[in-house]
Amino acid sequence: MDFGRYQQAAVRTRQRTNEDQDPVLVPLLGLLGEAGSVATAYKKRLRDGPGYQLGKQRLREELGDVLWYVAALAHSFDLDLDDIAAASLEKAKDRWRPSSSDQSLLDDGAPPHEQLPRLARFTFTPTHRTSDSRTVIALTCEGKPVGDPLTDASHIEDDYRYHDAFHLAHLAVLGWSPVMRSLLKRKRKSTPSIDEAEDGGRAIAIEEGVSALVFSYASQHGFFEDVQHVDNELLQTVTSMTSHLEVSSHRAADWEKAIMVGYRCWRELTKNNGGTVEVDMRRRDMRVLQP
Repeated sequence: MDFGRYQQAAVRTRQRTNEDQDPVLVPLLGLLGEAGSVATAYKKRLRDGPGYQLGKQRLREELGDVLWYVAALAHSFDLDLDDIAAASLEKAKDRWRPSSSDQSLLDDGAPPHEQLPRLARFTFTPTHRTSDSRTVIALTCEGKPVGDPLTDASHIEDDYRYHDAFHLAHLAVLGWSPVMRSLLKRKRKSTPSIDEAEDGGRAIAIEEGVSALVFSYASQHGFFEDVQHVDNELLQTVTSMTSHLEVSSHRAADWEKAIMVGYRCWRELTKNNGGTVEVDMRRRDMRVLQP
């Protein structure tokens, strides 16, 4: 039985209620109650062990009741259960299944001199600024300077001066980083519309905003050292911020990988007081090389 037929059949078995009563109330409360019944059935299975013969049958029955109330609620809001199921699967795929590694890189069609480096090594070197003795990080790529040396740009020392590691993770995993494209002088000037919309100041500001937003979140979660996943709400915010850019072709799962790879390398760089990372866009990964 498909969901559409099930929903139609379920709606026909609804009981009449008081005309003055909110039609959503009964199925909503029923759904909450039946979800509790599922938990109770599983509790009995845990208590009595696999020998509890009615365990599976009881769960089947309670889950069926949950499904009935879901169908009734969907009908109350003029929603189609088939559509709900399809959207749910698409959401799960976006969140948990990374894009295929065979997917072409975003700038494959650009001239070679405008493409981001497919394999490169970036070195983070700490020095002390003579004017105020603050620690700054100088970034180089294959020995050539990349941008200006960075401080934490904060009243407190929080190692944000290493945050180019996050941009490099975007480059490695997503094949996208307007910030690094600008610093490496790889903007796609041969296509003015792309140069303006994808590689210009607004895209750069958005990527810097994403990095600052995630850093704020990470600082409250141990910088992801003992964390396996990023909250879905954060990923939704990030994908919303970048929804009009070419990187929107990537899934939330890809963003999560980019974030986790970036912070893994950031933690090593801060612990070792600098170091060299190897970016491999073909493998969609980045690693800190051993000294």
